[in-house]
Parts: sequence; C-alpha cells; structure tokens
Amino acid sequence: MLFDLKPKSRREEIFDREREFRELEKSIGRYPLTLLLGIRRVGKSSILRAYLNENPGILIDCRELYAESGHITKDDLIRELQSKGSIFQRIASRFRVKLNLRFLHIEPRDASLREIFRELNELGEKTGKFIIAFDEAQYLRFYGSRGGKELLALFAHAYDSLPNLRIILTGSEVGLLHDFLGIDDYESPLYGRVGGEIYVKPFDGETSKAFLRAGFKEAGVEVPEEDIDKAVSILDGIPGWLVLFGSKYLETQDFQRAMDSTLNISKGLLLGELSELERRSRRYVGILKAISLGYNRWSLIRDYLELKKMRTPEPRLYELLKNLKKMGWIEEENGEYYLTDPFAKLALR
Repeated sequence: MLFDLKPKSRREEIFDREREFRELEKSIGRYPLTLLLGIRRVGKSSILRAYLNENPGILIDCRELYAESGHITKDDLIRELQSKGSIFQRIASRFRVKLNLRFLHIEPRDASLREIFRELNELGEKTGKFIIAFDEAQYLRFYGSRGGKELLALFAHAYDSLPNLRIILTGSEVGLLHDFLGIDDYESPLYGRVGGEIYVKPFDGETSKAFLRAGFKEAGVEVPEEDIDKAVSILDGIPGWLVLFGSKYLETQDFQRAMDSTLNISKGLLLGELSELERRSRRYVGILKAISLGYNRWSLIRDYLELKKMRTPEPRLYELLKNLKKMGWIEEENGEYYLTDPFAKLALR
C-alpha cells in the first residue's frame, strides 16, 4: 500500500519514480559507482530496496552501523556482510548458481574486505553483476582511523579491477558525501573516477496531490479535495510526510487529527536529528533557528547569533552555513537561506 509506513521493497509500491528507476538502471550499466542523492525522507532508500529486490545485491545501513558505537570498524562491516547469508542463498537459488563465499564461514578478524569484494565479484560473474549498496554512505567517513580512506581505496580497487561489481551509495547529506568521496580531490583514492549521479527530488504540488488521491483510492476512502489541497500546502512534497499523513488520515478519518498527529511525530523525529546536529556544534541549531524565524540573510543570522550570546567570527559563520548546506538542512537562493524540510520550523520552536 502507498500509505504503508514500513520501508517499501517493491517497485509497484513506489509512486511516480519511473524516471529514477530508469536512470539507476542506466547508471548501473555504465558506471562501477553510482550515487543516489536527495534530502531526508524523499524516498531514496525505498527506490534502492525495490531495485535490489529485482537485482542481485545487498544493502548496508551505514547510519545504523555508526549509531551503535559512534564509529565503524572493519569487523563491524564484515559482520554486517556476513549477516546477509540468507540473501546470498536466495540470490544463488534464483540464478541457479553454486554459492562459494568463504568469508561467510570465518571470523571477522581473519577476513579481508578486499578478498570479500573479490568473492562478490566472482558471484557477479555468474549472475551478470552484483551490487553492494551503502545507505546513508556519508557515515562511512567514520570508518577506521583515517576517515574512511581505507574504504575509498577499496572502492577504487573495485572500480578499476572488479568488473562484475557495482557500488551504490545513497546520501541525504549530499555535500558531505561528495567531500568524503573526493572524486575531484587529487589526494582521494577515488580521484578522477567518474560515477553516475541520480537526484531524487520531492514531489511537486500536482504530483503530491495525485499521490494522496491514489493512496486514498487504494484504501477505498473518499477524501474531500480541499483536505488534499490543505495537506499538500503544509507537507510540501516530501513523500515521507505524505505517507505519514495518509496513514493517520485513514486511522482517524479526520483532517485536523491526522495533521496534528503527523506534525507531532515529525517533530519528534526532527528533534532527534537536531540533537545529533547540536552535538557537532550548538551554533548549527542557532543558525537554523534564526532562519526559521525569518533571519535568513548572512548579516541577519550573524546578528541573531550575537543576540543569543553565540557570537561567531565571519569565517566560522561562512563555514557553518556551508556545512549546513552540505548536510542538506538548508539551501541558498539570491543570498537568502531557507530550510529544506517544512517541518523543521516546528521542531525549532
């Protein structure tokens, strides 16, 4: 169902993303490395899960790995790969090939990621290709003791020498992911290795309305057009919030109760993300609060921070704003900054 809150894993469960699927298929055919990019809750993970449901591959949730300890080790990553044993078995059964993955049967400390990638490349030779997908891949910069450089070297090796292996990286903190990969940085192991990039954007107004209509029709519920119009004006095309609202409307059969519940849940999720952001620097949240209150130009943000006893030198403020753009929290247009998520303003009150 379109309004199912669980992650989508089939193409038919995903609304109006045919272009993204076509571009992903084209990129996988052309490049060893593909980036699937977009802001939070826009549907990247669902697109990726559905694609992997149709093609041989596995998905690693990097944010989950990072959340366990605040860093990612080689053993963490190998254990996660080993936990996909049942998926490997299903792939082998589907393609009627013999599974010979030695790394599944040894201790993580004795395993080599490079050797694992070689084994998966051999599997890809039998299945046509094999995909290793890393969701929220910007968290891989917390791998090891060198900011993930060992992984980048491994990706470069796969790019150059493992023709049956495809790597997909998703990222909601787009700028941070680009910085981590360093494709344009001559000091990065991935320097000069061109990959495909697919941007998943929020729905426009008409597509958002069509999505809600389709979801309610699927559930056999008639909803006044004015309720759909009001919902779209508030939710602003972000599929994650549209799904949540649709689910709550089916539950309550009342616009205001459904919207209130959507706002409360979204606020809780965003508060958790803001808390993580504040641990990096409380000025990040100060800047977001300034923008949410309408202090959306550089000088106004500077003055707001000073008023709140967070005086910030000009070079540092430029850096903080640049980082917030890279993390996908804000965008800039004609010298004005605005929040990318319409509900962030609610959480910042």
